[in-house]
Amino acid sequence: MKYRRIFTIVIDSFGIGAMADAANYGDEGADTLGHIDEHMPEFHIPNLMALGLGRLHPVRHALAQKQLPCCCARMNEASTGKDTMTGHWELMGLRVRQPFLTFTEHGFPDALIAALEDATGHKVIGNRAASGTAIIEELGEEHLRTGAMIVYTSADSVLQIAASEETFGLKELYRCCEIARALTMKPEWKVGRVIARPFVGSQKGKFVRTANRHDYALKPFGPTVLNYLKDAGYTVIGIGKINDIFAGEGITRAMRSKSSVHGMEQTLEVMSEDFCGLCFVNLVDFDALWGHRRNPQGYGRELERFDEALGFVLTALKPDDLLMITADHGNDPTFKGTDHTREQVPLLMYSPSMKEGCRLKDTQGFGVVASLIASDFGVAVPGECTGDAAEAMRFLFA
Repeated sequence: MKYRRIFTIVIDSFGIGAMADAANYGDEGADTLGHIDEHMPEFHIPNLMALGLGRLHPVRHALAQKQLPCCCARMNEASTGKDTMTGHWELMGLRVRQPFLTFTEHGFPDALIAALEDATGHKVIGNRAASGTAIIEELGEEHLRTGAMIVYTSADSVLQIAASEETFGLKELYRCCEIARALTMKPEWKVGRVIARPFVGSQKGKFVRTANRHDYALKPFGPTVLNYLKDAGYTVIGIGKINDIFAGEGITRAMRSKSSVHGMEQTLEVMSEDFCGLCFVNLVDFDALWGHRRNPQGYGRELERFDEALGFVLTALKPDDLLMITADHGNDPTFKGTDHTREQVPLLMYSPSMKEGCRLKDTQGFGVVASLIASDFGVAVPGECTGDAAEAMRFLFA
């Protein structure tokens, strides 16, 4: 073991250019970072630049920085898909070959909706692909008047239920989502996640989603490096929606985040603790608030807030700590539609013990991250792990 603690931070949806097969997904020309940069005349991300981001992708409106002795690479996803679960599972060693079911074009089948209404005792309104904020704005007053659940989906493999936290109640919303999760375990309806989307407000124009979102995800179909770490007695801390994405598998401690800023604050709190193992962080606002809502300036400002917090993280790192910053997919805020985009993602790695920097060759698989974590802690590498980590290992473990 060279690194006693590894901090892996996922900037949710931070793509850095279309993958070679992007056209197969309708994503040719997508470039999350590049198009954000075009909308930021002054882009203040000095710490990301010091960690090598500019070596992976041109960032014209950010000032060049003196490079830290760090290791960076572009990663290509090996799995079939471009969603949250696929990306995170592959980061931890599982390659997804069969994409999750989506119901984007026509909504959920009548039989599923009827079963959901019968089992929950609530009528369903909506049942189509939509932006969560938009459909709550449209149907929120009807929901308050009738008590019907707002059910919707997206380009992801998700069934989302929105309801008022104040009138419908969180407990009842969670109960209905648990029923929906059980129903969607059937092969013909199996979605990757059921998501509770509570909101507050009493009239159109005043509805606001709260931080009490809860994801009911499928369990990973095999062990990940998280399982191997936990089984070996190491600490595995999940911050943000990590615990939801892995359905609690391999997690020894879960911390919910109210925002990406809060997630970084929680990360800094964990850094003050004495533990041996992995701290795995997801920062969802980049995707949920800015990518899906097609707001490049908002995404850019969120990156600036992250970069400011990143400066404190870099200062708090110990010589036997390793920091890994990456992403799970793209979500170009200037692209057509509101879907994720099939893009390469960055891998930025730094430890105060590093003496020199290295630009690695592009990886064919996100599983490099799992391989490096497993190698450091001496646990097994999942069998479907993708990506050649040999070059990174020679550098990081020299």
